[in-house]
Amino acid sequence: MISFDNTRPILVLHLSQTQPSLLVSPNSSSQVWRKMLGSLAKKQQLRLKLAAPRGFCAGVDRAIQIVDLALEKWGPPVYVRHEIVHNRFVVDSLAAKGAIFVDELDEVPAGAPVVFSAHGVPKSVPAEAERRTLLALDATCPLVSKVHVEAERHFEAGLEIILIGHAGHPEVIGTMGQLPDGAVSLVETVADATRFVPRDPARLAYITQTTLSVDDTAEIVGVLKARFPQIAGPHKEDICYATTNRQEAVKAIAPGTDVLLVVGAPNSSNSMRLVEVGRRAGAKAAQLVQRASDIDWALLEGAHIAGLTSGASAPEVLVEEVITALKARFDVEIEDVVVGTENVQFRLPRVLTA
Repeated sequence: MISFDNTRPILVLHLSQTQPSLLVSPNSSSQVWRKMLGSLAKKQQLRLKLAAPRGFCAGVDRAIQIVDLALEKWGPPVYVRHEIVHNRFVVDSLAAKGAIFVDELDEVPAGAPVVFSAHGVPKSVPAEAERRTLLALDATCPLVSKVHVEAERHFEAGLEIILIGHAGHPEVIGTMGQLPDGAVSLVETVADATRFVPRDPARLAYITQTTLSVDDTAEIVGVLKARFPQIAGPHKEDICYATTNRQEAVKAIAPGTDVLLVVGAPNSSNSMRLVEVGRRAGAKAAQLVQRASDIDWALLEGAHIAGLTSGASAPEVLVEEVITALKARFDVEIEDVVVGTENVQFRLPRVLTA
């Protein structure tokens, strides 16, 4: 910023919060003026490590398509029980097209189309939809449905079930709701795993939420296996491919990074885990941002290397918005850091494709 000092024949150049103001006399040489003004115009260089894979996973993409196609087929309104995915931008965009988000089915008129969120629902929800003759569309991620099937098989085999996950998360509520009350015990931490007392140590199985920290979950599973060597687990890891891939990408960009920005929502489990993984992997600071307007610019004062990724429910347009905001303040050099590619697709409900 440039201002005049009325008490002295000079200009005051305020460069930044971290640089002192410069006092320049109008009698200074043109070379001095060019140097001073040039320093104002020059942006600080910032190397931006852009993680891949990032953003939408196949389950999120499928869920959003289900709402879009339902709106096309039946017209608005289409009701959605809870947020279809954990991202306010996505929810607001669908609401603008005519989707109405509700907490429970009693808010949905009889016979209306209603979509269940990607996180899955307890069995009581589709049963209630059928009783009320609602046109129900299940947008549960197929990888979450896989965990539901595992839980039912363990229960039918007479095993006591441990669910590793976060209390209150919609996916955990949906998974526990596949079975009668008391059939599933929730374990959130290593301490929980250490304290857990089964009815019969020889008749025990575990399943997990799909969006957990890979490393934290491995530690909890390690404790359970050490205590209960006969415990049954999933044939293939329950933590989904997208969660795993995004965490691996963050581990690749975090070392040496001054600030890691994760685009995602605070109620998005996989996005929050990316922040945690980034800090553990070496990022000096990490911030979750829903939009570019959320960026804490003080964290970027003096930064030379930044990292950027997004959770599985964050659209790429929000990543581009953050990049644009960074370019407005810095001379940004983008480095794509790709740890793998994804080509997973899930089939849509037949009623929407027929």
